[in-house]
Amino acid sequence: MPSDIIAVLGPTNTGKTHYAIDRMLGYRSGVIGLPLRLLAREVYDKLVALRGPSVVALVTGEERIVPPRAQYWVCTVEAMPAGIGPEFLAVDEIQLCADPERGHVFTDRLLHARGRVETLFMGSDTMRGRIANLIPEARFVHRERFSALSYTGVKKVSRMPPRAAIVAFSVDEVYGLAELLRRQKGGAAVVMGALSPRTRNAQVDLYQNGDVDYLVATDAIGMGLNLDVSHVAFAGTSKFDGRRHRYLRADELAQIAGRAGRFTTPGSFGVTGAANALEPDEVAAIENHQFAPLRKLEWRNSVLEYGSIARLIASLELNPTHQDLVRARDADDLIALRTLAANPHVAGRAQGAPRVKLLWDICQVPDFRKVSAGEHANLLARLYDYLTDTGRIPDDFMARHVAMVDRIEGNIDALSKRLAFIRTWTYVAQRPDWLDDAAHWRDETRAVEDRLSDALHMRLTQQFVDRRTSVLTRRLKLKEALVAELNTKGEVTVEGEFIGRLDGFRFQQDPSASGEAARTLRAAALAALAPAFSLRADTFYNAPDTEIDFTEQGGLMWGEHAVGKLTKGADALSPGIEVFVDEDAGPEIAEKVRRRLGHWLDRRISALFEPLIGLKNDESLTGLARGVAFRLVESLGVLPRHEVASDVKSLEQDARGALRKHGIRFGQFTLFMPLMLKPAPTRLRLLLWALNNDLADFPPAPPPGLVTIPALEGVDASYYPQSGYRLCGARAIRIDMLERLADMLRSADTRGGFENTADMLSITGLTLEQFAALMQGMGYSAERGERPKPVRVAEGDGAEAPKPDEAEATPAPDAALEDAPAAEEAAPEVEPDAAPETAPETAPETAPELEVFYTFRWAPPRRTNPANENRGKPAGEGRKKRADGQAGGKPQGKAPRGKGKPAGKAGKPGDKPGGKPAPRPERKVDPDNPFAMALAGFKPKS
Repeated sequence: MPSDIIAVLGPTNTGKTHYAIDRMLGYRSGVIGLPLRLLAREVYDKLVALRGPSVVALVTGEERIVPPRAQYWVCTVEAMPAGIGPEFLAVDEIQLCADPERGHVFTDRLLHARGRVETLFMGSDTMRGRIANLIPEARFVHRERFSALSYTGVKKVSRMPPRAAIVAFSVDEVYGLAELLRRQKGGAAVVMGALSPRTRNAQVDLYQNGDVDYLVATDAIGMGLNLDVSHVAFAGTSKFDGRRHRYLRADELAQIAGRAGRFTTPGSFGVTGAANALEPDEVAAIENHQFAPLRKLEWRNSVLEYGSIARLIASLELNPTHQDLVRARDADDLIALRTLAANPHVAGRAQGAPRVKLLWDICQVPDFRKVSAGEHANLLARLYDYLTDTGRIPDDFMARHVAMVDRIEGNIDALSKRLAFIRTWTYVAQRPDWLDDAAHWRDETRAVEDRLSDALHMRLTQQFVDRRTSVLTRRLKLKEALVAELNTKGEVTVEGEFIGRLDGFRFQQDPSASGEAARTLRAAALAALAPAFSLRADTFYNAPDTEIDFTEQGGLMWGEHAVGKLTKGADALSPGIEVFVDEDAGPEIAEKVRRRLGHWLDRRISALFEPLIGLKNDESLTGLARGVAFRLVESLGVLPRHEVASDVKSLEQDARGALRKHGIRFGQFTLFMPLMLKPAPTRLRLLLWALNNDLADFPPAPPPGLVTIPALEGVDASYYPQSGYRLCGARAIRIDMLERLADMLRSADTRGGFENTADMLSITGLTLEQFAALMQGMGYSAERGERPKPVRVAEGDGAEAPKPDEAEATPAPDAALEDAPAAEEAAPEVEPDAAPETAPETAPETAPELEVFYTFRWAPPRRTNPANENRGKPAGEGRKKRADGQAGGKPQGKAPRGKGKPAGKAGKPGDKPGGKPAPRPERKVDPDNPFAMALAGFKPKS
């Protein structure tokens, strides 16, 4: 009998994993694939508690526990065994088929992994359409969430409710938030995918037992880990996916937010820190669990050829044949294979199918260390040499490398690096065919990992759990008989009496007191707050840079306290600082605050403007290159090209190369540093520009990720280059996207007219009507047209599928556009066997559906040219006689031979005597319209 294939789909907290475990235990054998080894360990422990360790196996990349009578296999998806033929097979989080990094593995399991009796795929509803297309025989089961999930908006870390998890997407952010919670809330547990299962479980126990009320984690908690979390707060909404930084989709945010609320207990989610508030459509999608279906699944060929390295690489680079699949980007193992193939020594040894297969097995050793691609390739080459020479990795080689990391001293970073290193040797130890005594090395590497895990847990607890900090922030003990208390709201009481508020380093006395009472309160405050000012100054001076930030109006904030403001300095990169400190606090407190803000500001400018600082300090630049560099530094990394057009044109290639080494891009319309266009440098650049230009009201920075923004009223035109945009009519377009759009239009017939394309809409992220308005702002005329849409032909008729409507083009992946119109709601699903109760015998004819398009033509401003004012007029109507001396003073077409023009050819108006044509008037270029430069023949060398 064929396997019964069931897709159990639904949002988080629907019990899908629990359902799969129950189903598996109803069979004599089963395999379940899970997305994380942390989750695999959790499920393994649960099954061991139910059935005992003798029948449950655990297989991950770095751990292998396989008893002789194993019936149930708990694995990571990559480590699922092949060929054992279980009665039941399940794969969790099947929506990861679309993951750019690991998706091809999940897709392979979707297409090929089967249980003999039952196969179960669990995941999000976004996979329904793709599973139906790829596996027509699959049945679908939808499960509803057990509890409600609601959005609570923005909350500061200091006001985070208990039993909350704060999610960040980098190790530095996780540690920074944990340190902040240690000082403000008494401590936090830390959970990351890079932690070993032992460390992660110890940290979770710290949270679950109530020792701390807060958890700081990466998106690893979104993959099915069961935690007692009531609120999830996002400290960011973008992450690095292995190749680039990108914003998370609504369904990805929902996967993480869904950890809030267990079983029937409601949960909530929101944002904190530097994260922007979620858009209303995102909130609605997450609360209602309604997301756009996945369009494509990542795929890589799993039928490999080992005849040679070249044939193996070619088989890995094959393209899929199904329309729902797309070839996955090059994974680390394929990159390592290409690197080793380029090594003559390795290529010479890899002759014959067995050795090519061995080389591919070695390339799949994960790069846990993340030192460098070259260093990882060298390690793999060393392993290949051993295995091709003797068939085994020497014991002394393993012992030497294991001993190097078997040390438990050091800080958190040092222990984390050693854990990453030991994971490599733990993975190697799982290959019995590579080692003489694989069991010994499995035990040895596991013991080292356990020791490092325990040490790391201890360091994390010491670093991020300190209840004394929360006590010190709520109560301040003072000398003599006066005791001042400062609560989290900044309210100051002395001997139980409210006397005012302390905002940063400024005391605001209770305004209700007057006369003698006010003077008494002031004296009491001075005596009581003197130690508080000193303690607060020390705390501020030792606070991490992550607690300090600036506002768009130049204010300097420490958490929620204003402690100073930026002022105009000697130049844009050297602003001044004015501190907000009470005179009664003393000059030493003010100086300490000023020094701390100065250190923070220097590091902030150096970090965000690192390319610009490097350009400014490059003494090797000389001549015009130094002048262009000075102008670029002066304009803070973004400079309209027409301002230095003559200098750029005169630059030698060596000078251009010297500038390009600093990351300068010579765009067609702008000179800029791409790194300086990121949101954080742009926000700071706008502030420094406003300070340097003595603006009374500082314009805000554009929201991050938008390709176009609406034009702002009452804003100086120089604002747009500083914000990384160029104004074009009612909207401004990001300058890097403007360059890409200009490249597209360079080959278009701008005079005869051209139509919009899907690529044009994609890079701008606009609707068709918005794009037409943008083009009109650039100087084009836009003519709207309609035509019948191409008739879609059913698959199999031999006709090509029509191209997608250009008005519905998908935005570019790097354009997280917040002003783009919401996508149309998906049509309601209809069961395949559903049919209307009554159907007309003949369908009525309907008018063809129309599609809208625009035709654009270049429409520059008209300029009067006296030499052409008579052109096209009939004879005798306004034609002027040419002046004597032009073309010999002869009538047109009567020029004598040998004088100016050959016989029979007329001289043009303005020709000089002797037949030499007068120089054509220089074509003027409007510097405010970027595309006029391209039409005037401006072609930059870059």
